[in-house]
Amino acid sequence: MPYLVRENLFIGNIGDAAEVLQNGSTEITHILSVLSSASISFFSEWKKGLTIPTKEIKKVYTGGSVGGSASVDDSGDGSKSCLLSDKLLYLLEYAGKDLKLVRMGVPLRDMENENLLDYLDVCLDFIDKSRKEGSVLVHCFAGVSRSAAIITAYLMRTEHLSQEDALGSLRQSCEFVCPNDGFLDQLKMYEEMGFKVDHASPIYKSFHLKVLGESYHRGDKIDSSKFGADPGLPIEVASGVESAQNGGKTGTTAFRCKKCRRVVALQDNVVDHIPGEGEKSFEWRKRKSSNLSEDSECSSIFVEPLRWMTAVEEGALEGKLSCAHCEARLGYFNWSGIQCSCGSWITPAFQLHRSRVDVSTV
Repeated sequence: MPYLVRENLFIGNIGDAAEVLQNGSTEITHILSVLSSASISFFSEWKKGLTIPTKEIKKVYTGGSVGGSASVDDSGDGSKSCLLSDKLLYLLEYAGKDLKLVRMGVPLRDMENENLLDYLDVCLDFIDKSRKEGSVLVHCFAGVSRSAAIITAYLMRTEHLSQEDALGSLRQSCEFVCPNDGFLDQLKMYEEMGFKVDHASPIYKSFHLKVLGESYHRGDKIDSSKFGADPGLPIEVASGVESAQNGGKTGTTAFRCKKCRRVVALQDNVVDHIPGEGEKSFEWRKRKSSNLSEDSECSSIFVEPLRWMTAVEEGALEGKLSCAHCEARLGYFNWSGIQCSCGSWITPAFQLHRSRVDVSTV
C-alpha cells in the first residue's frame, strides 16, 4: 500500500504500482517508475502474465553536451526519428486499463555508482506537474532506495530542506526508506549546488569527470558528445560571432595556445582541486625539488574534456594534448589520473601546462 508523503504525493514499490496500473485508483493519476528499465515490460517480467495496456507519448534521450537532450516522438504513423544518442532519459506514456494514467519510466539502477543527478530535473518537474493535475505515485522496486532518493530531492527543492532534514521528514511518512550511500552523496552535492543540478558548478564538473572515468574503465566508448563545447569554435548569432562556450559574455578568463593564440579553454571549463602538500606528496618518489612548494601556484590547469581533444576521443588511456590549430603540445591526459605539482591527484586528468598557454579576457 503506498504511503502518503505530502498532499498528492505517494511513495511505494512495484507491487503498489502494478495494482494501480491493473485496477486503477480513485486517488492516483500519475506514476513515476524508477526501475532498471523504463519499459512497461519490466512489470510482466516481474510478474508473469501481467499485461498492462500502454500508449507511448514520447521518448527522450540524453545527447549532445552535458545536460542536453533530444526527443523521439511516436506520432502514431509508425515513423520515428533516428537518433544517434546516448542513453534513454525517460519514457512518457498513457497506461492502465483505461489508458488514463500518465506514467513516466526512468531507467535507474539501485547502485552506488549510478548517476542520479542527471535524472533529477526531469523527475522533480514531473512530480510538480503531476501534483498540480492530480496525485502521483513515485515507486522503485522495493520502495526503499531509488524512489526515496527522488522524493528526498523533491522535498529538498520545494521546502529548502537539507539532505538530512528532508530524509528525516520522509521517514516520518515511511520509516524504512534508505537511499544507498552513492545517492546520499549525490543528494549532498545537490544541496551544495543550491537545490539545482548546476552543470557549470565545480561540484558537478568533478562529479561528471568521475562518472566519465568510471565509464571509461568499464570499457564504454567515450565519445565527444559527452565533452564540453570547444571554446575556440565560433558560432553565428544574430549580433555577430560569439564564443560557442561563453554565450557572448564579456570578462571571461580564457586560456590560449601560446604559439597560435587559439582559445583552448575558458575559466568555466576549469576543474578546481584542493591543493596537496607540495613536496611532501612526492617523497615516495624520493624526489626533492626547490620548485615544489606549498605556497607556489600549480604548474598546470586541469579542465573538463573538451571537443577539440581528438586524442581523448580516440580511446587511449593516456596521451598528449595538442592544439587543434597549430598542433603545439599543450599538456597531457590520463584516465587513471595525474599528480599536480601541488601534490594533489586529479582523476581522470586533462592537464594544460601553464607554460604552454596565455591567459586573457574575452
